[in-house]
Amino acid sequence: MEISEMSKQMRVLMFGWEFPPHISGGLGTACFGLTKGLSEVGQTDVIFVVPNSQGNEHQPEVELIGANQVPVALHQTPNNENSYPVQMIGVRSGIIPYISNEQFWKLKQAEYDANSHIVEVTEQGTIRFTGDYGASLFKEIRNYALVAEEIASKNDFDVIHAHDWLAFPAGIAAKKVSGKPLVVHVHSTDFDRSGGNVSSMVYSIEREGMEFADKVITVSNLTRKTVIEKYGIEPEKVVTVYNAVGPVPERTKPVIRKIPGIKTVTFMGRITVQKGPEYFVEAASLILKRMNGVRFVMAGGGDMENKIIEYAARLGITDRFHFTGFLKNEEVYQLLDISDVFIMPSVSEPFGIAPLEAMLAGVPVVVSRQSGVSEIVSYVFKIDFWDTLAMADAIYGLLMYPALSGMFSKHGAVEAGNLKWKFTAGIISGIYSDLIIKPGMEEKPEIDQSGISKSSEV
Repeated sequence: MEISEMSKQMRVLMFGWEFPPHISGGLGTACFGLTKGLSEVGQTDVIFVVPNSQGNEHQPEVELIGANQVPVALHQTPNNENSYPVQMIGVRSGIIPYISNEQFWKLKQAEYDANSHIVEVTEQGTIRFTGDYGASLFKEIRNYALVAEEIASKNDFDVIHAHDWLAFPAGIAAKKVSGKPLVVHVHSTDFDRSGGNVSSMVYSIEREGMEFADKVITVSNLTRKTVIEKYGIEPEKVVTVYNAVGPVPERTKPVIRKIPGIKTVTFMGRITVQKGPEYFVEAASLILKRMNGVRFVMAGGGDMENKIIEYAARLGITDRFHFTGFLKNEEVYQLLDISDVFIMPSVSEPFGIAPLEAMLAGVPVVVSRQSGVSEIVSYVFKIDFWDTLAMADAIYGLLMYPALSGMFSKHGAVEAGNLKWKFTAGIISGIYSDLIIKPGMEEKPEIDQSGISKSSEV
């Protein structure tokens, strides 16, 4: 008897908020790495949905759908009173669409069921999305869930996977329509992002997603503890699956040359309270009191950027500080090429892929103990985010002693190189298999230690 390979394939409907090259942080990087890893593991096809597809996303391993390109059950029907056709939109969710401002106010004045609400659509019956994190974010999250219903009703799949709170409502909507199991992937919580000033609205979205889910994946034990203790989720429902790191990309631009006699210390990430940028500036001030020939780079942007620039100015060190703004992927590795130390002093970091990228590039790394990545790496200095004296000592030692920095550079690169997305994907593929019963696949895929599934041959 021959077992068809197609009968073994699992199909995953995956919802995210960003996908390379349109990313603002680690979430898009993680989604790309996971989908690529699933393609290497095999036996899994991924339909990846983003709110706003611009058509140039890297998608060789996935079928990528933009919610902005999905008509909400649009069709045309003749109008009995007029000679021209009228566009009609039929949906299951109580959506009342409109196109013009005049139509909007006519609809607003009518009476509808309490569960109905008005949604603006284009002439093609699609909903506009920016995919940004601006003032219309909550509206877009709600509309994303409405389109998710349409996508789930018209695609064949076995399991739903929603990344972070932005996509949780979409995952819930898809589960309600299809009845398929839902996996939610917690890359961070509002307890991490807000510095303790948690939004009740965000918290409720996060908690509802976790409660609806059949399985909750967290990126570290640190995050797993938060999910269990702060959101009241049953421990047996929550599993930790660590992130990984992709290979160092090939350079298409000339490598930036280091300035002789100058050491570079790099901070890379959003300049927000979560990332602890003020502790980096404090440590820099302490180092500059002990040695010269050091420059500090803060790569990224965020709501604290102006405050951090002012803080560096008050300390009198802005002449040795560089603020680059957000860097694209190749620019990240160009900066790492000239960096002597990389530091991530996060106050609360669910994981942290950037230190792994630095290690892979051979840069010695200092991370806070309050980060998930510190749970799985050994060849880094680990300090408490608030202990700027220890932070400065670690950076100073790596700058001053070549044997020490060489050891961390060599062994750190090997350690990061062993953290591959195909291993992470292999574990997640097993979670999918536990949740579904696939016709023609009576046994779960067997995953070996490399994370690659073994095909049965009869």
